[in-house]
Amino acid sequence: MEPEEGEDRTPLLKESQPGTVPACCSARYNLALLACFGFFLLYALRVNLSVALVDMVEPNTSLAKNATPNVCPEHSSTINVPRNTTGEKYSWDADTQGWILGSFFYGYIITQIPGGYLASRIGGKLLLGFGIFGTSVFTLLTPLAANLGVGYLIAVRALEGLGEGVTFPAMHSMWSSWAPPLERSKLLSISYAGAQLGTVVSLPLSGLICYYMNWVYVFYIFGALGVLWWFFWMCLVSDTPETHRSISHAEREYILSSLKDQLSTQKSVPWRPILKSLPLWAIVVAHFSYNWTFYTLLTLLPTYMKEILRFDVQENGFLSALPYFGCWLCIILSGQIADYLREKQNFSTVCVRKCFTLIGMIGPAFFLVAAGFIGCNYALAVAFVTISTTLGGFCTSGYSINHLDIAPSYAGILLGITNSFATIPGMVGPLIAKNLTHNAHQSKKCYSPFHEEPSN
Repeated sequence: MEPEEGEDRTPLLKESQPGTVPACCSARYNLALLACFGFFLLYALRVNLSVALVDMVEPNTSLAKNATPNVCPEHSSTINVPRNTTGEKYSWDADTQGWILGSFFYGYIITQIPGGYLASRIGGKLLLGFGIFGTSVFTLLTPLAANLGVGYLIAVRALEGLGEGVTFPAMHSMWSSWAPPLERSKLLSISYAGAQLGTVVSLPLSGLICYYMNWVYVFYIFGALGVLWWFFWMCLVSDTPETHRSISHAEREYILSSLKDQLSTQKSVPWRPILKSLPLWAIVVAHFSYNWTFYTLLTLLPTYMKEILRFDVQENGFLSALPYFGCWLCIILSGQIADYLREKQNFSTVCVRKCFTLIGMIGPAFFLVAAGFIGCNYALAVAFVTISTTLGGFCTSGYSINHLDIAPSYAGILLGITNSFATIPGMVGPLIAKNLTHNAHQSKKCYSPFHEEPSN
């Protein structure tokens, strides 16, 4: 395993970078943009069920165990627009919905560490490409699986998870060969910001598709786009700068020279030093903690918007996407700020990673807890959830990139290890949340700053 943070960062911050190549039209930034579109589709494929499920379930089925006399008032200002109602409806209770939403992660957790190991052996290009391709194919089969029965749907979602499980370790492995050390925050934040952007677009677009067309087209449209992206990825991307067909000589030399003292020549994986590394376990704790909030919101925010705040399917999609738009902006900006602090202001890598992780943990926790005490104040509820998710974007330039700082040659494997633990919240979070809220509607009268309460 490579040296720890202290030894890794010193030459990076005190030595000039050899022959820096402009970012515009460079192969490394083209890779970041294409990866951004890939993760855009990856998260669109992951979260579209969260919105579609609201339309797939028969009205009030999930509220059967939640019946209390006082809930948030209906939004009287909502304009009634004719909508398509031809989609099949299913009698799935809250527990069943929790299993459906959580099943993805049962497949996702299995391929994390194998994905990181395979990426270090065969390269990340094929692994990431076929991971998204397989997920897209199973997404296209989702309506058929739902018609066959809930067991089939759970199985298909778990298979989608198997495909997606290799993608983040594969991308980390590719960046270990492509990202100059002082550009890591920028390049990785651009590529991984696609995940948030996919959520931003997928949530409202899925709501509109459900409203005006049919929920089955949510899966057909995004699945087809994933297959289309796969063709571009296979044609335009290479695993390393050495094998890239159109990279300039100057950029190739710049990347290779900046990484020459970073990558290990050891062929076997040093599993024992990896598992004994305290920085790695610190990342595990941070990754697990952040993902509990992230995955719970990702899967249940549309349900919260509909069943608690009583927004219709159109409002639901747009308002559920708003927090992730803020997170996307924060990820892009924090990546630029992090590398600026390291390169121009001479902040240590450790200091930047710790500070950004702290902001991305404490800020979201504060506003999310506050959101639980504001009743049905629609504006404040949406604002607090949005601020909470937005501040979480700082973590992308914090613990999320730290794998590449402590051991760039094994970054894919390290991410596979931390993401295995961090997937557990996705498996149990929706189930626990669904069970905790069986009787959790507020017992007092809810109010709204925008809508009058309907008279009794």
